Amino acid sequence: MNRSTIAVTVAAAALSFGLASAQAGPCSSEIAQFQQAVRASAGNPNAGPYGRQTVGAQLGEQPTPASIRRAQRRAQAAFAATLAHAKRLDARGDEGCFQALRMARDMYNLN
Repeated sequence: MNRSTIAVTVAAAALSFGLASAQAGPCSSEIAQFQQAVRASAGNPNAGPYGRQTVGAQLGEQPTPASIRRAQRRAQAAFAATLAHAKRLDARGDEGCFQALRMARDMYNLN
């Protein structure tokens, strides 16, 4: 093979690889829109992931600063894991990404 044939072959392979990796999954645009909304809410003190109310809170017990930090970390970790799951499903082309994304949206207060 001469140099020009090799160059064309390498360029064609690179182009086809780029096209294959550029194909979006079924949820890609929705995930991107949601991530943009999350980034846009960064300055809003009321925005962010949240968890379920504990039994202690329902009984009127006051939270401590440490318990608030733990709850915030747990909520953030659960949200990040759920969004990552949606992305993995999307990358595989699995329509289950819609349900996982819906769960991530339900975990995040954008208001």
